[in-house]
Amino acid sequence: MFVLILLLSLAQTNCDNYTSINLPDAHLPYYFSSFPKIAEKCSSDPECPFQSSLETKKCWGYEYDCDEERRYSSPRCPGDHKGWVRTKADQIGTFYTQADFGFIKQQIREMKLLCEPLFADDSSLECSEHLRFCRGRNLMLNFTDLRTREDPIRYKMDVLKQGQIGGYCDFKHKELEEQADHISPLQSWGPEMRYFSRLTRRPIIEGDCDVVIEKPTFIMKIDATVNMYHHFCDFFNLYASLHVNATQWDTFSTDVHILVWESYTYRSAFQDAWEAFTDHPIWDLKTFRGETVCFKNVVFPLLPRMIFGLYYNTPIIYGCENSGLFHAFSEHVLHRLKIPFHNRENRKIRITLLARDTKYRRILNEDELVEAIAENPNYEVEKVVYNREIGFKKQMEITRNSDVLIGIHGAGLTHLMFLPDWGAVFELYNCEDHNCYLDLARLRGVKYVTWEKFDKLQSEEDGTHDGGAHAKFANYVFDVKEFVRLVGKAAQHVKSHPEFVKLVADVDLNDDINHDEL
Repeated sequence: MFVLILLLSLAQTNCDNYTSINLPDAHLPYYFSSFPKIAEKCSSDPECPFQSSLETKKCWGYEYDCDEERRYSSPRCPGDHKGWVRTKADQIGTFYTQADFGFIKQQIREMKLLCEPLFADDSSLECSEHLRFCRGRNLMLNFTDLRTREDPIRYKMDVLKQGQIGGYCDFKHKELEEQADHISPLQSWGPEMRYFSRLTRRPIIEGDCDVVIEKPTFIMKIDATVNMYHHFCDFFNLYASLHVNATQWDTFSTDVHILVWESYTYRSAFQDAWEAFTDHPIWDLKTFRGETVCFKNVVFPLLPRMIFGLYYNTPIIYGCENSGLFHAFSEHVLHRLKIPFHNRENRKIRITLLARDTKYRRILNEDELVEAIAENPNYEVEKVVYNREIGFKKQMEITRNSDVLIGIHGAGLTHLMFLPDWGAVFELYNCEDHNCYLDLARLRGVKYVTWEKFDKLQSEEDGTHDGGAHAKFANYVFDVKEFVRLVGKAAQHVKSHPEFVKLVADVDLNDDINHDEL
């Protein structure tokens, strides 16, 4: 059999090229603490540009010897605890396990070896519980049936059948079968792994592969690519999976491949986000249609709709906020995409209002609202429409340099993840979806404000808000005075935030801004 070997080798494991360590400055101490051999090499190498990052010993929060004082962050849980926890410590610990680096720690602790190699060239497969995350070496996937398959593949659970995924190893079939209990397209890798088989030959060594992929490959089942909220479930879980898989110094390398588990050609208004994870074009199942493919290193990441998973289905305990994992994701993406942060020339609070060019959920009096807050000399106000006319990186630049982000319920509010730490999001009206962006703001650790007085809100249909079932399919008029009051509430949070105070401390004190009037 003709074997096509893709010459996609890993970077040298001795880490001679420090440019491959492409992380935000604030993340470097955590990286070097995780890989002490690289830290030692950097310390003794006068050419290493990261020596100042070696001084402080830090840990992300999922390491076994990571105490609270050294970890990336701690949740904020002000006020009383309530619900199913008995103590404040239980409340904080629950949030950390549900929505922070504690979730990563849980996945690592759950990992089970399901395909055990006996020799170096054998295959291996290990997965966390319910097959939510898996990784393997020297695995074979047989896509020969796709040559004759006519129906497009998306959210399908029959891409593979028995024997079309496997490896040469001591296969623990019963253990895998017990974990294949979340059989749903985007909840686990159970639909695929249930067909795993022990091969009788080492597929790569013995030439059973049409294609051999030597570079690490992430195989992804993705959510809706047309919607920022849903697509960023994919990007966030991919970032979380990098941490679950953090066993080698190049764990954050972009010299990897992404294979999307569908036959549609990938297109998205948010596709620039892939640059944070890979230097290479995105593959789909058409890439290998009709071929038997072997992967030397393959990762099956956490999925966007896992039961009690991250982001979309995250259960957030009452009273807690500020997930370090979400904060780290935000910084990682902004750094990798080179989104600039602009220096301040004054102490004005930057307010961005997201307008919509859609049929529904438009703000009918948005110009009146913008004019009202623009009269305040303490504000810099901008109205934008985040559509295809503004590139995604430019959108992120606007968001990163906003202090208050305002918009009616919609996927554009997902941008709140890229607000600065002192930022506030004002969801004008949640359209009966009370928790979506409230929860996302809590996870990111930014202030959340929403409409409070429904008698000062009118819908397009009949001039009143009746709380009906079609709140997402209407347009709205907002009371100007109430709008100004709520913007002031968000602005006050920004003004008093220690990081914002520090940011503007060196701005000329003789500017004409009177923050007492906020």
